[in-house]
Amino acid sequence: MTTQNVTKAAALRSSSLRSTSCSELVPKVRSRRDAGPQNLTRREFLTTSCMALSGAATGLGAQRLLAEESPKPTGVPNIDPGYIGPQFFDEREEEALLDVLESRSPFRFWGKGKPSKVLRFEENFAKYMGARFGLGVTSGTAALDCAVAGLGIGPGDEVIVPAYTWWSDYTCVVHAGALPVFADIDRTFNLDPRDFERKITPRTKAVIAVHLLGGPCDMDPIMETARKRGVAVLEDCAQCVGGSYRGKILGSIGDVGIYSFQVNKMITAGEGGALVTSDPVIYERAARFHHMGLIHGVFLDRSGPSRVQTFAGENFRMSEFTGAVLGAQLSKLDTMLAQLRRNAEAIYDGIKTIAGIRLRHRPDPQGDIGYGVYFEMKDKAVRNRCIRELRKRKVPASTLTGSVLLPVQESVINKRTRHRNWPSFNSPEGKKIKYGADSAAQTLGIFDRFVQVRVGAKYTLRINDYIIEAIRQVYNSLAKVS
Repeated sequence: MTTQNVTKAAALRSSSLRSTSCSELVPKVRSRRDAGPQNLTRREFLTTSCMALSGAATGLGAQRLLAEESPKPTGVPNIDPGYIGPQFFDEREEEALLDVLESRSPFRFWGKGKPSKVLRFEENFAKYMGARFGLGVTSGTAALDCAVAGLGIGPGDEVIVPAYTWWSDYTCVVHAGALPVFADIDRTFNLDPRDFERKITPRTKAVIAVHLLGGPCDMDPIMETARKRGVAVLEDCAQCVGGSYRGKILGSIGDVGIYSFQVNKMITAGEGGALVTSDPVIYERAARFHHMGLIHGVFLDRSGPSRVQTFAGENFRMSEFTGAVLGAQLSKLDTMLAQLRRNAEAIYDGIKTIAGIRLRHRPDPQGDIGYGVYFEMKDKAVRNRCIRELRKRKVPASTLTGSVLLPVQESVINKRTRHRNWPSFNSPEGKKIKYGADSAAQTLGIFDRFVQVRVGAKYTLRINDYIIEAIRQVYNSLAKVS
């Protein structure tokens, strides 16, 4: 898929997925309301109330915006990136939830009404991501477990995992009885393609390519190595929902992709996850695993006749309430991405001319979702001073967040699992492997030098300019003394 086609697809998705807007509901509701309050249905009453409250909130929001844009004694704007998805909640989520409540059918497979929220979300989400099949589950962690089951990973297999990522990329391998092998990250904050290739052995079954902190992995060399060496590629897009790499939506490049909809992620229902793939066998195995090893007809309707026998699975089914909210959020994803990217690029453009500054390496800047802006300092001590000075100026600066330096965690170093006889670390290879700082020296060095500045979808020009100037002042002052 070319970049031009991605743009066209995004426009089509935005048009086809958008729910009935509040303005479109006004004439219908108003005509009933004018006939008398006794003639309003419960839904119309709630919709009318929603519009009234929305109007009031808009007025208050405009007042806050004017106040925020007005000069303040301190000269510091109110910089709070907030959670992205909830900032876009409106009548579309409310209407979708009301559909479920009124149908009395919160379970996805059957009920008094005709449950369809999860079904429609799966289909629209897969289409958005450029994959044949989609599966809604309870969390991004559950999606990883389903993806690992879909790939048939188990005891005796090795899976290459970035040394800096979230716990779930490690635990999904351990819970399958397989062995996690850590590879370093590079200045993309994602998997170093060279170290990935170095870590491959005859036992390597898969690699988890994690698109971390809003930015894509350098997928071309990763895919080239994986295909050459017969290694499956699992894309973890939990922190990069809607991101892309050279015209391809993340999650559709490898064999299977997973996503998270926890409140910190791009679109959210508080919790939730999804899996996409174009492989019918991976899809059926994942669908079975999320439904106790059984297969429901809705999945075979998509993938064709069953190719997999029943096996022991889990229960990771998504509810209609979650599917309802996510369906509404998906219709706004293009808008969220556009606003977040605009602000991130404005800040990057404003600081890239600072003498000597080294920014995060982004293999495809257009595919970055704009979650944050990142730059490198001389060492850990200078980085910490930089963060302190930026925070004094109310800039949301921090070390790299949202993930864990896994090889140096005590439970990882000591290979602690749910049972002492768990197979992952009881094979000769599992007993031989050693974790700790020495296994991820490059990763630890990168983590210690980089500063993260969060970006908000609702930032104003004044906020962007303030952040740019604050970074300029702090960076230049520290460059003189370091």
